[in-house]
Amino acid sequence: MTPHEVASEAQQTLSVDASRLTIRRAKDQDLIPLSDILADSFHSQKGLWRLVYPIWRLGIYEDLRNRLRTNSPHYACFVALNSDTSVDGADGLLVGTVEIALRSPPSWQLQGHHYPYISNLAVRKSCRRQGVAFQLLLACERQSLAWGFPHLYLHVLDSNDQARQLYLKMGYQLHHMEPSYSLWRRCPQRLLLHKRLT
Repeated sequence: MTPHEVASEAQQTLSVDASRLTIRRAKDQDLIPLSDILADSFHSQKGLWRLVYPIWRLGIYEDLRNRLRTNSPHYACFVALNSDTSVDGADGLLVGTVEIALRSPPSWQLQGHHYPYISNLAVRKSCRRQGVAFQLLLACERQSLAWGFPHLYLHVLDSNDQARQLYLKMGYQLHHMEPSYSLWRRCPQRLLLHKRLT
């Protein structure tokens, strides 16, 4: 059995003990497992899509590498590590990630201020519904407050019931519904959610 097959088998049966979960900032050595988790979460490998999947993963890798190296004072990428297993490295198996950064207001708004925005929340498929996303979101809330911002925003697709339930449970509320446009197919509506932090 190759090392990749061993890792794959371990991931299929993995359970996450929240007390053994470590949240820290992403490092350069996390880029490959981060790219795998993000690509697997946001891109299909079914049918002909599997042919372009490596290109998507490489694009994610390069984008993330550039963001990590900019050293912006208002950007953070957090990773969740399960210290019960060390398939990815000495710290443990990387099981999830999230990014937070300051965003400018939309161009159609005449006035507005920068605001903290959460993006790319992704959890390894075998580790979902075990509190990983919850812990990553809490890290973003702490970071937002550390930057001096008591408000936090994120987008979710209307069709993503599990994510919507998690956000509502954590106190996020609907701020704005965005129209969905596509020439090829019907797209789910994007919801901008907001949370006031205390």
